[in-house]
Amino acid sequence: MCEDHQEDGHGGLARRALFVTGAAAALTLGSVSFAAAADGDQATRTVRGTLPPGSPDFVYVPVEVPAGVREIKVSYTYDRPSVPAGTTGNALDIGVFDDRGTDLGGRGFRGWSGGARTEFFLRADDATPGYLPGPVREGTWHIALGPYTVAPQGLSYEITITLTYGEPGEALEPVYPPERAKGRGRAWYRGDCHLHSWYSDGRRTPAEIGALARAAGLDFINSSEHNTHSAHAHWADVAGDDLLVMLGEEITTRNGHVVALGTDPGTFVDWRYRARDNRFGRFARQIRRAGGLVVPAHPHATCVGCNWKFGFGEADAVEVWNGPYTPDDEVTLADWDSMLVASVRGERGWIPAMGSSDAHRDPDPVGSPQTVVLADDLTRRAIQEGIRAGRSYIAESAKLALSFRVSGGRGEHAGIGERLAVGRDTPVTVRLEVTGAPRCTVRFVTDQGVLHTSAPLPVAGAGVVEWRTTPSYAAYVRAEVRHEAAAGPIPGPLAAFTNPVFLGR
Repeated sequence: MCEDHQEDGHGGLARRALFVTGAAAALTLGSVSFAAAADGDQATRTVRGTLPPGSPDFVYVPVEVPAGVREIKVSYTYDRPSVPAGTTGNALDIGVFDDRGTDLGGRGFRGWSGGARTEFFLRADDATPGYLPGPVREGTWHIALGPYTVAPQGLSYEITITLTYGEPGEALEPVYPPERAKGRGRAWYRGDCHLHSWYSDGRRTPAEIGALARAAGLDFINSSEHNTHSAHAHWADVAGDDLLVMLGEEITTRNGHVVALGTDPGTFVDWRYRARDNRFGRFARQIRRAGGLVVPAHPHATCVGCNWKFGFGEADAVEVWNGPYTPDDEVTLADWDSMLVASVRGERGWIPAMGSSDAHRDPDPVGSPQTVVLADDLTRRAIQEGIRAGRSYIAESAKLALSFRVSGGRGEHAGIGERLAVGRDTPVTVRLEVTGAPRCTVRFVTDQGVLHTSAPLPVAGAGVVEWRTTPSYAAYVRAEVRHEAAAGPIPGPLAAFTNPVFLGR
């Protein structure tokens, strides 16, 4: 049972009981009403309630907003009781939809801060980061609560809504970053496509992220805030001839996260569904219609709701390496390699790999790891084409660079993401040149597994590793550059790895 109490700011209190059964997608509570008032006046209402364990993913509080409102401000608190070890406690997210409603994929979205903020405001000329400025129109608005986890004792909350009456400020026209930077023609470009600023749960400004990206030797980045596109209009001053800023979102569902990479400015992608709802395909198609790529993020991460459960049928690439290299990245790498094996059996097309930092705040490094893409120029379209084609490798920093290709006996050759079309028994030479990898080991991985491991590279970090094989022995080959192992046969953490070169006709 959900209990909902309202206080009108004058001591009046009403109580309603709402019953929740099963795992309904959403619950709408009773509405909160405000009367019209004179310019300069303020009115406040407080809503209190309790959500039980097993609450729906989203709980909406309707707010009846009269005409003549200049600003809406919302603050909230909730209890955090002690829970036994291994039991989830309370975590309550928050956002808002305007008079256009809460329909999935509709136009009513006005902002989301998840659990990153305890209050927010919106008006025509400004809004809290994570929220969209614009008019506060008359009609039914909805405060959206997301009970991410609920303790066994339940989750008690209090929401305070304040309206300020008056003439609206002047709306601002958004300015977006350009889709082109000053490139080097066809070249290898370095980028980080998964970053968070203070427009979601990060702590850095876009300007601070831009400075860190330049210091990390990056050529491009992608804005990817959790469940909001509010940052899109705040990157224009960060972009420049030396840095391409693409726009997107990290769609953070209860069954996994996906990065929308390089969508059209102002594109919002809804997140309010699970795999069992069979809605993900609709929003993956929306991302592509908006010119973006669909990239499942950290598929085997262990945080609640992070593990990817939508399958990879809609993916344009997959984030195999997310932030510092950890065991869940190793699992994702093995899973991705298994998908490569399925692709050579003809069961599906292959999905290129990516790596991104997912940096939020100090000391999270921007550009570690980074995706290094062979693209025709430093433009949104060219970078996306290189990523989609798999013409890329992933490196821990700009200090590490490599060249990887496979050559046949008659001068045929293929690079990363390409196919060397030679006969099954044609001898081929696999060659990796690497710099910036002191004492690292090179491994060549095929559909049979690891078939060649080099001696450690010199302390200077540069070296060349070659290996000979045939397409009948290796349907594809990719390279891994790994740090020294701490002990035993377990491989050390990745320093870099490539997308594959496919062998055979």
